[in-house]
Amino acid sequence: MKKTYDFSKGKRGPVLPAEPGKTRITIRLDDDLLEWFRKQAHVVGGGNYQTMINAALREYVEAEHESLEETLRRVLKEVLPESKRTVRRKRHKNS
Repeated sequence: MKKTYDFSKGKRGPVLPAEPGKTRITIRLDDDLLEWFRKQAHVVGGGNYQTMINAALREYVEAEHESLEETLRRVLKEVLPESKRTVRRKRHKNS
């Protein structure tokens, strides 16, 4: 090994350029989630856990989800009728 190295012509940044359509980011994930994806990559005989995370995110985004408004309406329809019955029963008991 040399005692000194010349980095005067070195370039900052990743060694390999990012693929078109991909962006390098830093993201914080829960340890247990990251470990799960790493184990899944190992179970299938190798592969890239980051690609699996990307696929999971894409699947979620492309799935049809009900809107927040639809969710609130559904929950209120389920909860309010029960609340109205409880209020009516309390009124009858107090009468």
